[in-house]
This record gives sequence, structure tokens and C-alpha cells, in this order.
Amino acid sequence: MKQRLVKGVRSVLPSQAVHLLENVYRKTRIQLVSARYGWPARGLRVIAVTGTNGKTTTANYINEILKQAGYKTAMFTTAVIEVAGESKINDLNATVASVSRMQQFLNEARHSKVDFVILEVTSHSLHQHKLDGVPIEAAVMTNLTQDHLDYHKTMEKYAAAKGLLFARNPRYIVLNRDDDWFDYFDKYLAEEQKITYGKSEDADVRISDIKLYKKGSEATLAFDHQEKSQLATYLPGEYNVLNMAAAASICYVLGVSMSDIKNGIASLEGIPGRFERATKDEKYEVIVDYAHTPDALEKLLEATRNITKKRIILVFGACGDRDALKRPIMGKIAAKLADEIILTDEESYNEDPDKIRRDIYAGIEESKATNKTTEIADRREAIRHALNIAKKDDTILITGMGHEQFRIINGEKLPWNDTNIVREIISEKIKKQ
Repeated sequence: MKQRLVKGVRSVLPSQAVHLLENVYRKTRIQLVSARYGWPARGLRVIAVTGTNGKTTTANYINEILKQAGYKTAMFTTAVIEVAGESKINDLNATVASVSRMQQFLNEARHSKVDFVILEVTSHSLHQHKLDGVPIEAAVMTNLTQDHLDYHKTMEKYAAAKGLLFARNPRYIVLNRDDDWFDYFDKYLAEEQKITYGKSEDADVRISDIKLYKKGSEATLAFDHQEKSQLATYLPGEYNVLNMAAAASICYVLGVSMSDIKNGIASLEGIPGRFERATKDEKYEVIVDYAHTPDALEKLLEATRNITKKRIILVFGACGDRDALKRPIMGKIAAKLADEIILTDEESYNEDPDKIRRDIYAGIEESKATNKTTEIADRREAIRHALNIAKKDDTILITGMGHEQFRIINGEKLPWNDTNIVREIISEKIKKQ
């Protein structure tokens, strides 16, 4: 009924009028829901992390550092929700939490008397006013690469939506000096301090001496071109070094000691669905990762290449009802960086899954990599095939769904978790032996 009403209004009114009505509705709703919960955000010290990729990991690093420093925290990310040390998987299966769910979380944080709240902030939540009334003490930017163009239409509008966070004039701003969109976000002013991180010599927190291992990474961070510290993390890949540096930067300006920063970074052993190892005793590696954008897929494949002796077997697809322009791009990236490609379904939502695969396949075909591509629509069977063809020292990458506990197929919500599926299939194989 509600959807029919919305469609009816949109068919009658000009798009500008519809947009105005939507904004009025959203702003009114956030006020009403916040009031119902007693304006829980008031008085909270909120650190907001935004960007296309790396938000969840950066937020988790910040959370661990602050806990190491003795602070009580609350954290809301795509993968994990935590309040005062009580952590659980985020099973909402949605890019943006509802206004009610977010206000409920903030209310829990207030009643738990936390010192800091760490939020993963999406462009959708900013554009839809879902954080109105939430005081932002610090805003952290990871990067900006192609995603969500189904919603924002252009990269400029996508950047403008992210910019709404920094336009609030937070006390602290942390920016990625190496990001292509750095100059765009550098125009925003912090109330007290802006700090940049990256490999660039101009970065306030400069990254150097990066060392990448199979089960972790190391790097030297020079703070304000003076104090140097070597940090080590269990999370592999250069992109995680950047996430680590972003977290270290904000905690540095908050006055956290270098010892607590170092120990906090080292204490994060893993994040569900972020370079998650799904097996332990197999002759090959199986990695489950949330990578669902061209940039994330490329960086994941590059990181995996550094730690793989033989083949990378990639099992991937793309989400329905989302940015279709990125699909052939991801096909080209897979063609370039994977040794074997198994093209499968992810979450089709209400879109034809055959069309989604055809969009991806177009990029693979253009790259002349069809000879190393197998198309298996059934995701379980695609994973089974990867496990069957894997040999010693290969790495299987299963991307797109990460930590998620459900898949939405033809509008129906079905239980699903890639890591669990891998373990079920391996268990079945062992029983048959």
C-alpha cells in the first residue's frame, strides 16, 4: 500500500517537488523518533567514519584502540554492532539502518554511559538525514571510488552526499591524502584540527616501510613528521594499512598514547566477512570478503596475489537493484587479476539474475578471459565447484556477501552465510570419504 502511494505521488508531481516532500518527511521523522527515545544522541562523543571502502575495518580499529586506552565504547558498523564490550553480528542485511534502529542503538549507548560512539556512516544515511541531531565530534574519510551510482547518479553527487558529514564543521577531520578526491574534501574546515594520512610526503601521518605477509601487515607511521612508530596488524593487504593509519590518526589527535594505539591495532584479530579465513586445515586457503565495488575487488585481488603461491580462484557476482555500471568493470578486474573465475549469483533482489551475470560477463568477454570463466548461477554449487578444483597452495576468494546472514532473492529473504556454506560443503566431503 505504501509503495503504491509513493509511486502514485511520483507519477503526478515533478521530481523536484517529490524530493522536497521526501526531505520534509525524513527530517520530521528523525525528529519524532529521536524525541520518542529522549534525544539519546545528546551528550555523546561520536566518531563518524565514511568513504566507499574500508569503513567497517577503520571503525573496528578505532574501537579496539579506544578500548585499549581504557575507554568504554559503542560501535555500529555494517558487520558488527557492539555496546560496552557486548558484540554481535549485524544481521540487518541493509546498507542503512532504519531511523528507529539507530536511535535504539544510541539509546543503549547512552544508558551504558559509553565514552565514545563509533559509527560507520553511508552516503545514503547522510542524504536521507538519518544522522540529523547526532553530534559529530570527529569525521574520518577512507576513500571515494565508484559505487551507489544507481542512487546518486554521478560521482559528483556521491561526493556531495559524503561531504554533508564534513560540512557539519566537526571538531576533528581526518582525510586520506592519497585519495583521488582528497582536494574535494579538503575544502571542509574542522573546528579544531584537520589531519591527513597516507604514503604522500605531504601527509601529516605518513606511511612508509610497508611489509605485507600472509597473515598480516606492518608499516611505519610518522606523526607530524616527527614521532615514528611501527604498527603491526593481523589484517593483510596494503588497503588495511591505510585503514589502520586512518584509525591511528584520529586516535592520535584525541590524545591516545602511542602504546595504546599500537596495542589496539594489534588486538584486532579479524572482522566477520573482511578477509575472513573460512578454513583452517585445508591444503588451500578460502577467503570470504565483502568486496562489492571495483576498487575493493581490485585491492583484494592484489593483496591476495601477494600471499598466494599458485592460483587465485574467484567466486563472485553482483547485487541486483544497484549500480549496474560497475558490473562490467568488475568483470574486467576479475579477468585481469584472477586465474580462474566462477561467475555466480549474489543477491538479485527484484532484478533478473541472468541479466546481472550478463553485465559482468560483458567485461570478462571484452578482456578475452572467457576461457578461464565458468558460469554457475547457483551460489552453493559455484562454491562447491571452487572447492573441488582447488589444489595445494591455491586461494579461493568468495566475494560480495561477506558477513551477511541472509540473501534476498526475488524479494524473499533466505538464510545464507558464505563462510558457513564453505564449512558445510567441506564437512559433506569429509563424511563421504
